[in-house]
Amino acid sequence: MTSNNALRLTDRVTLVVDECRFIVEPEMFRLHPDTMLGRMFSTPFENNLTRMNERGEYRVADGISSTIFRAVLDYYKTGTIRCPPSVSIQELKEACDYLLLPFNAASIKCQNLRGLLHELSNDGARQQFNIFLEEMILPEMVVSAQRGDRECHIVILTDEDVVDWDGDYPPHLGDECPQVIHSTHMYRFFKYIENRDVAKQVLRDRGLKKIRLGIEGYPTYKEKIKRRPGGRQEVIYNYVQRPFLHMSWEKEEAKSRHVDFQCVKSKSVTNLLEAMSNNIHGEVGASGGGGGAANNSGVIVAGGGGGPILGNGVDESGGSNGGNVVGGGAGGGGGNVIGGHELLMMANEPYPNIIPNVNELNDVE
Repeated sequence: MTSNNALRLTDRVTLVVDECRFIVEPEMFRLHPDTMLGRMFSTPFENNLTRMNERGEYRVADGISSTIFRAVLDYYKTGTIRCPPSVSIQELKEACDYLLLPFNAASIKCQNLRGLLHELSNDGARQQFNIFLEEMILPEMVVSAQRGDRECHIVILTDEDVVDWDGDYPPHLGDECPQVIHSTHMYRFFKYIENRDVAKQVLRDRGLKKIRLGIEGYPTYKEKIKRRPGGRQEVIYNYVQRPFLHMSWEKEEAKSRHVDFQCVKSKSVTNLLEAMSNNIHGEVGASGGGGGAANNSGVIVAGGGGGPILGNGVDESGGSNGGNVVGGGAGGGGGNVIGGHELLMMANEPYPNIIPNVNELNDVE
């Protein structure tokens, strides 16, 4: 015997919800074919949506408590649902949405009117904002998209708000120049925080990102003109607090804000031996006597008195009188160092030890 025949031969079925069993007549579900239980026990959907277990029972309404389901069954008998005192309005609302039952003032009866009206307002706000979105907000977003923008900032003004800016001294609005919608109805809608939360969720469901809704000041008309010292004029505008929306449809926002820096080969030389071989701009005094001068990282290789070195130079003079180093490096025997580090050449040591400046050590975090 198939489940279809068994269901028709018996006038009642057993439903298991939250490990509780409810014996009901399936015919009362068929009188409401738009509900989930009505679809489950209607003939076209019976073989697909209803499966009996080994005891001939049907497990339905997963995640719904037995207390809520008992109250829900009253809808199929009387057309109304009385919310139990131990059940919140939000839980009952979620159960009605899951079971495809109407949730309105005619079908729901409860003691907590505040909770009921809050849920009804959320449903109404969702429907109303969808109308605003299609009729007023979306056209402004399309205008931004046609300019090549990928985000939109909209200010909602009332029908009575007058915008009169001075052409020579317009108000400072920063980088964003918001678009304006004149609608007293939408202005009143957005003054409620709950409505703004509903609107944010609707925009998220529609695929938008970086959504911001709030209240901000918007300049409408100039109040007075001030003269600053020097004859400069400053226009003072009247600001009104009005709702605003900001949303983005940019897909690659992380990549578009990345700055690609051009790689430039560094001209600085950190290897002293390389500096000696490649950056010699002048040699003076190869074997004794007086020394010469080398500019811009010059190196003096001299046997006698070394000459002055300008730049990041190294004086390797082997004589008694070392040269003067301006801006870095070290002197030979008795040489003067002006601004830089003292280079101590140890025996058999190809690279000099650099004794750091005490002030530089203090700057290290």
